[in-house]
Amino acid sequence: MNGSFIRSFLYKNLPNIVSLLGVLPLSILFFKDGFQYLIPLIIYNNIMDDLDGILAKKLNLKSDFGAALDNVCDAVAHIIIVMALGIHYGLAFSIVSLVAVIAILLRVTSRVTFAKTTSVGSPTNELMRHLLLALLTAKYFEIAPEPFLIAVMLLNSISMLSPFPMPYLIRTLTKSAAAIGFVNVLLLVAWLIPITAPVIAFSFFATHMCSLVLSNYRRLLQ
Repeated sequence: MNGSFIRSFLYKNLPNIVSLLGVLPLSILFFKDGFQYLIPLIIYNNIMDDLDGILAKKLNLKSDFGAALDNVCDAVAHIIIVMALGIHYGLAFSIVSLVAVIAILLRVTSRVTFAKTTSVGSPTNELMRHLLLALLTAKYFEIAPEPFLIAVMLLNSISMLSPFPMPYLIRTLTKSAAAIGFVNVLLLVAWLIPITAPVIAFSFFATHMCSLVLSNYRRLLQ
């Protein structure tokens, strides 16, 4: 009886468990020399964040609690990553990272507080993908990553709080599990095959800018 109950409980909460597991390993960043694992941790967190949504949909386990938990886990994970970058790159960079933290909190709070039928702004995990690609691109060209990271944080802080939809983001356009998996494969490829990082980064950044500019431009014309 107890075994059956536990199995049933674990099954029903599988997406929630995945959400939590996506955050816990980020504690490595608090340890000495933990920053060296930042890139694989960002990729891992992105995969787990996508996986919980896929499981909830495929297994018909969607719930309001699960959606709220996913948002909270996103906020915690993404703030940890941004803070790790801020601490690593010094005081001036910490100020910019604080702006990104505030934007993440405002974005996540608005999603938890208000039920919305259409999404506005860019998701916080878009910032994570951009930070990852900025780090990989800077590493490929052997240049300091700070200017790229600052630009990414400020741009995403603006787009996260945009009152307009962001319909052209690569991740927004990927609806099927296979397409979502392909996006994650692209991130892995950018990490494992450095020469691809600039091209993949350009694809993500270009669609982000296109989405931000065109969506706001069209709304202003209305």
